[in-house]
Amino acid sequence: MSIIKHRHINRTSKVKKKVIKNKSLKPINKISRYGSKNIADTIIGRYKFIAVFLIFISIIIGVRLFKLQIIEYDYYNKLLSSREDKLVEGDSAPRGRIYDRNYRLLVDNVGVKTIYYKKQEGITKEKEVELAYTLGNVLEVNFSKLSDYYLKDFYCVNNKKTCDSKITDKERKQYVKRKLTDSDIKNLIFERIDEEIGKYEDKDKEAAYIYYLMNKGYSYAEKVIKNKNVTEEEYAIISENIDSLNGVNTKLDWERTYLYGDTFKSILGTVSSDTQGIPKELASLYLEKGYSLADRVGTSYIEYEYEDYLKGVKPIYRINNDNSYELVKEGKRGNDIVLTIDIELQKKLEKVLSNEVLKAKKEANTKYYDHSFVVIADPNTGEILAMSGKQAKYNSKGELVVVDYTPGVVTLPVTPGSIVKGASMMVGYKYGAIDIGSVIRDECIKIKNTPLKCSWKTMGNIDDVYALRYSSNVYQYKVAIRVGKGNYKYDKALVIDESAFDKYRDMYASFGLGVKTGIDLPVESLGYMGTSKLPGHLMDFAIGQYDTYTPIQLSQYISTIANGGTRYKPYLLKEVYSPSVNNQKLGDLIYATETEVLGHVDIDKKYMDRVRYGFREVVRSGLGYGYMGRYSNSSGKTGTSQSFIDTDGDGVVDTETVTTSFVGYSPSENPKMSIVVVSPDIGLPNASYTSAITKRISSQMVNIYFE
Repeated sequence: MSIIKHRHINRTSKVKKKVIKNKSLKPINKISRYGSKNIADTIIGRYKFIAVFLIFISIIIGVRLFKLQIIEYDYYNKLLSSREDKLVEGDSAPRGRIYDRNYRLLVDNVGVKTIYYKKQEGITKEKEVELAYTLGNVLEVNFSKLSDYYLKDFYCVNNKKTCDSKITDKERKQYVKRKLTDSDIKNLIFERIDEEIGKYEDKDKEAAYIYYLMNKGYSYAEKVIKNKNVTEEEYAIISENIDSLNGVNTKLDWERTYLYGDTFKSILGTVSSDTQGIPKELASLYLEKGYSLADRVGTSYIEYEYEDYLKGVKPIYRINNDNSYELVKEGKRGNDIVLTIDIELQKKLEKVLSNEVLKAKKEANTKYYDHSFVVIADPNTGEILAMSGKQAKYNSKGELVVVDYTPGVVTLPVTPGSIVKGASMMVGYKYGAIDIGSVIRDECIKIKNTPLKCSWKTMGNIDDVYALRYSSNVYQYKVAIRVGKGNYKYDKALVIDESAFDKYRDMYASFGLGVKTGIDLPVESLGYMGTSKLPGHLMDFAIGQYDTYTPIQLSQYISTIANGGTRYKPYLLKEVYSPSVNNQKLGDLIYATETEVLGHVDIDKKYMDRVRYGFREVVRSGLGYGYMGRYSNSSGKTGTSQSFIDTDGDGVVDTETVTTSFVGYSPSENPKMSIVVVSPDIGLPNASYTSAITKRISSQMVNIYFE
């Protein structure tokens, strides 16, 4: 180990000596490489670059500051103010107007003087009682609707010690032990202050009612004290004393006014009141859209369906430091909408329908009848021109009166009967069960263990047009058996291919039967669809005695036949306009509904034409003669069906009735209108007389339409 170490030391010393001896080598020096003058120039150059860069940055900052502080000062000042100021919305703005297809005004807004109360922070119940008496001295308020409960509640607020004394010590102990609830205590007090309440005068009851109105609904909302028949004097007194009335104020509000009274009113819909705000059942829906609970909104039918168009834009105010209000953005009335309805035709329809319903109710065998429906449409577009339902019922005085039942057009399914035979005939054509001119013998059919199934009379050998003209049931029965690939023998069991039900349903659906029509209303019923696949029920299906359909579905069905096989979506909204200005009737057009095709009937044109020819023969010389009034160049189909109702309210149908119906259009070629009339439960089976109300209504309305 020592030898190795010695050698290493010697090698190192030799290297050192070598370095010392080589004195000609000079150490590398930066100054000698670049020179002192070059490094100075480099440093000065860098300083100049930094100086220029700083000057450039200073110029940019200066320009930016000048722009912010001088040029854009007002903009950012307003932006700052908007962030710091408290902005509030004003009252609900008036809604848009509603017009009929001929631009007749149907629904407008009318100004209403309103006295209201908005609870102030920190106000006590006792102060509100005093305020109620003060208002009672100024306002004439009808307090007849005040219940004993709220009268007693008012008394207890005003006489707390007296009411507390009505509870015994024993009852208080029970309350402490939670054997009595707050509600129990309140009920005990109310039971024991009848004598005190009996001493109340009218002025006390009036104050009690005003107090009730002040505390009704949401605590933060404006409570209307009076908005009906507010006199100029009442309005002026309140307006002049709002500083001392602790939350009572006045405003000019609005209400919907209906220029044609109750005509079509149920479908025009309703708007929530200023006291109600958004109804609880619609609260979540509207809150998601940014509404506040106190807003007035559409709650049914057209007003609800087209809320987004009709709602107004509320004004926005800034609350200043002195609590004064400054208008930031003006409010705006909602958009105006134009409907497809002809209000003059609608008015006449409702008059005819009301008269006929009352008349029919006085005829024989109408014990279970009380309403009829009518729909008049344009078969080439889907526009609804008029629709109505009227119901006869007894009022509290035992008087027979007529009430509106128009929503039933889209919600109440009926058994259609033979009016569907046009679609049934096309099932036979499509699947080869019959062809144009096919002859079938009309005779009663008997399936084993079932009753006879017959037409209204035995017709013998008949073709397809004759079967439509005189509404043969048997013709449709035998077609259905062929579609179901059955082998019929008198009084023998019958087996069919159950896929026949699907064939019928698919064809019916292509006309709008058994499917929703898509009408622009928030509610629409589908109707009943039978589930049995028995052969007898297939035959019932073919004559409109199985599934049920709404009048609006029947309207889509006959309109599809009328125009040659195109199913259009029925609709009520025609156009939307911006709010008018400078006393113009309408503003700018925002939206116009385009006709929407939902489908086409999958059938050869020759078969559609054949059914249309059969429907023309129905009106010209068949069972539909006279249904289209004086306009014999029309087409249509009658229907009489068995229907069943629940007469004792137990949820089970127990009585058989007869329903009559009619569908038609005119002229037969290039039709301008289609009509549906349905009178459910108008008669009784096997009765000697059935009211002709359906024919009378249809005839009158066709005449009225064209004249």
